[in-house]
Amino acid sequence: MFDLDHYLSVLGHTGPVPAPTAETLRLLHKRHLMSVPFDNFLNGERGTAIWDGVDIDVDAVYQEVIVGGRGGVCYELNGLFRALLTRLGYEVVVLSAGVRGPDGSYGPDMEHLFNGVRIDGEWYLADVGYSGPSLIEPVRVSAEPQEQYGTAFRVREDDDGFHYLERRPRDGEWGVVHRFRLRPRAFSEWLDADQPELDAYARMLSAHVTYIRGRALENGQMTLTGRRLLIVEDGRERVRVLVKADDFEAVLDDILLRTRSAAA
Repeated sequence: MFDLDHYLSVLGHTGPVPAPTAETLRLLHKRHLMSVPFDNFLNGERGTAIWDGVDIDVDAVYQEVIVGGRGGVCYELNGLFRALLTRLGYEVVVLSAGVRGPDGSYGPDMEHLFNGVRIDGEWYLADVGYSGPSLIEPVRVSAEPQEQYGTAFRVREDDDGFHYLERRPRDGEWGVVHRFRLRPRAFSEWLDADQPELDAYARMLSAHVTYIRGRALENGQMTLTGRRLLIVEDGRERVRVLVKADDFEAVLDDILLRTRSAAA
């Protein structure tokens, strides 16, 4: 069962239940990304039914992810975080985005699910379920650059009706992470509506499953895509391919916060 006090303790919070402030959101968001990894390994079993569980059973997913220690995908991790924030008194809505691919094209608008949080009239993007590299802390919906550990973020609104989340590493240029519409989504849009573009995208993903695991660091992120490891620290990026099995398993253990004995 969902346990607020236990959830907070997993995220490193002790003492009274925190007030629903921007600072609390910032702290919990970062600790969530450091403590609860992204892991899409179940997508291999889900096949084309990738989004069938988008309206998560909070108690069941809590038991598997927070208590059991497995990683999760966007709708699981952000669904749990949304339940936590709602119980703390935040105003939270479901948002969705199309992720920008390497060729500059975008996935379906409902490809990625995350949260919008409104505090004192301002909207923040809260996303603890993106494989990375992306946010470590929430970002205000504002075109003003906001730095996080050497990496800058901003949210730019365009004439096409989309907002664009943009990211700039320390020594790089601005690039788009994803685009979204700043309006709440209903789960029925995934579960009940006819979505041919999303269905076609699910078939493509099912035919070419790539396992992605990721977790935040104190000053950055690490993302393992197949055997390609991307590490961001203080806004600087480095990449290496894990050829040796021992290296791969060691990194996987680190990202998933498991020991070799527990993994055996």
